[in-house]
Amino acid sequence: MNDRAALDLLLAHGPLSRTRIGSLTGLSKPTASQLLARLEAAGLVVPVGTTVGGPGPNAQLYQVNPAAGYVAGLDVTPGQTRFAVADITGRTIAEHLLPTPGRQAAGTVERIADGLAATLEKAGLSPGSLTGIAIGTPGALDPQSQKLRYAAHLPGWHSGGLLDRLTEALGAPVAIENDVNLAAVAEQALGSAQGCSDFVLLWAEEGIGAAIVLGGRLHRGHTGGAGEVGYMPVPGAPVIRNVRRENSGGFQELAGATGVLALARQHGLSARSAGAAIGKALATPGAGDAFLTVLAERLATGLAAIVAVIDPELVVLSGGIPTAGGARLRDLVQEQLTGLAVPRPRLLSSTVPGSPVLHGALQRALGAAREQVFTTD
Repeated sequence: MNDRAALDLLLAHGPLSRTRIGSLTGLSKPTASQLLARLEAAGLVVPVGTTVGGPGPNAQLYQVNPAAGYVAGLDVTPGQTRFAVADITGRTIAEHLLPTPGRQAAGTVERIADGLAATLEKAGLSPGSLTGIAIGTPGALDPQSQKLRYAAHLPGWHSGGLLDRLTEALGAPVAIENDVNLAAVAEQALGSAQGCSDFVLLWAEEGIGAAIVLGGRLHRGHTGGAGEVGYMPVPGAPVIRNVRRENSGGFQELAGATGVLALARQHGLSARSAGAAIGKALATPGAGDAFLTVLAERLATGLAAIVAVIDPELVVLSGGIPTAGGARLRDLVQEQLTGLAVPRPRLLSSTVPGSPVLHGALQRALGAAREQVFTTD
């Protein structure tokens, strides 16, 4: 327990002296010295210089050994897969982008293996260097059948035994997690939800999804489908009678990318993407203001149904549509939500840079890897 506490402190605070570790953990100086000697012998910490400018003699500083383990995170979409490799401290050391046009189902495992090999090469690591891998995909892996559900638009990812075949091909344990759930993991570790144990992340981009964190833990639901709110019935959109088919309706039709573009055209705003339409609206008084108000009402309508059930402390808005709208759209959604739901959660924009799904995948893999690597008994 003391070893793990010290390692967690080193991860959180950076290089520390044995005296500082002792004061933060409440351990005596001899016990802290024994602890550091044990961790250094296990290859988990390394000396990194000394303190300077103190009243006494310079003290040796220690940090977690970055080479104690490596993990990979993947963000899989129909059109591309993003790869990243990080060391055990969480520092990203290589990234790679693999386009996957045409939505081909055949050769999925082989493409992922080739993409990961290219990423490891960029990182200067050999095959077999990884302690764990986390993959973010649309939909969710059913815990009973181990098959991907709620993601018919991702060919090649629905076969039985896929998880085992990926683990064998990639040379490390693989976890598959819903992409929006991973965005929430990233937000909790690195972004706007730090320190918050009850929050909802609403993702709005091509599709609509939500992640629910209760008591500090992801709530996945019985089949992994918690947060699949794209076809949730909402006022103003057709009710879906068969959500397994690729059809329109529900929350998706109101606030997904296709719906946003249609709404923009109704207000005389022509654009090629939802983000571009929102950007044009922000720069166009009058028609742009009316468009943003209606879009905020649509987002708040779906959110009202979610927060009425969950009653979260916080809602984080993430994905391309909220990001394009920035503080202006967020404030409009907050205003509209106040009149639609009894709970009054705070609304914040995502502050995770780059791909929140990729960051979340790395955080997911790091959590599992540290449990394995930091065991010193």
